[in-house]
Amino acid sequence: MSRTFTPCQIAERSIQKKYRRELWGPFVAAIKRYELVQEGDRIAVCISGGKDSMLLAKLMQMLQRISDVPFTLKFLVMDPGYNAANRRRIVENAEKLEIPIQIYDSGIFEVSERMDAKKPCYLCAKMRRGYLYHHAQDMGCNKIALGHHFSDVIETTLMGMLYGAQIQAMRPKLHSNNFPGMELIRPLFCVHEEDIIAWRNYNNLEFLQCACRFTENIAAGEGESKRFEIKNLIRTLKADCPQLEKNIFNSLHDVNVDTLLGFSYQGKTRDFLTMFDEEAEKLDRLRAEASDTDGA
Repeated sequence: MSRTFTPCQIAERSIQKKYRRELWGPFVAAIKRYELVQEGDRIAVCISGGKDSMLLAKLMQMLQRISDVPFTLKFLVMDPGYNAANRRRIVENAEKLEIPIQIYDSGIFEVSERMDAKKPCYLCAKMRRGYLYHHAQDMGCNKIALGHHFSDVIETTLMGMLYGAQIQAMRPKLHSNNFPGMELIRPLFCVHEEDIIAWRNYNNLEFLQCACRFTENIAAGEGESKRFEIKNLIRTLKADCPQLEKNIFNSLHDVNVDTLLGFSYQGKTRDFLTMFDEEAEKLDRLRAEASDTDGA
């Protein structure tokens, strides 16, 4: 007699078997490479209701069961103003995947759109992160885990260069500036978005998009998104260079600062001309020291 599996068991088995190389392997690799989880950590997994955060929650839950490093998890859903249908979908998906979520309400969608109706996304993201830090800290957590993935890293880097006139990457973990003792971690750092989509489709799961009015307008053709443009650009370039994303990702781990025209580190800015003059002074000093040595 064949065994009947629950939707949660099917989803977990697909991670362990069918998508082990695409999902589980890169997830564990990021945890180890970037030292994202330590013994005694109390991690709030932040769930927006989208495919990325829901997969992250399931992966963290599975890791906790088998890890030799003991840590605890909380699954935090911050409702920024979803409509009733979207909120209900989050609850139903959490039940289906057996993720014990805790929901907190806020009016962030309304506030961010009122303050910047044309481009509310940046303000919305900033407010949501502060809200998540606050509640996670109140819950006794020392870390929040977000669902940013490999593709987010690549797209953010290119967006910064092409539209923001800066080279700025996305790190796998950060210290919070405003919440002492708190860290942000990104365990999906090495997981590709296309593999998350494949897992979602394989399990016939329906998750939220952003679910705010601004995003819905974009989907209806009433706005534009630079991130969508970057996704299309990457897709076009990959046709001739399949290793494109991997090359960009690896380049973020191997930056030659000596060749840059300027950079900032810990709030201090360095520019090419200043470094050029300092290099000249250093060379003059070394020549003088060599000359004194030869004379002696």
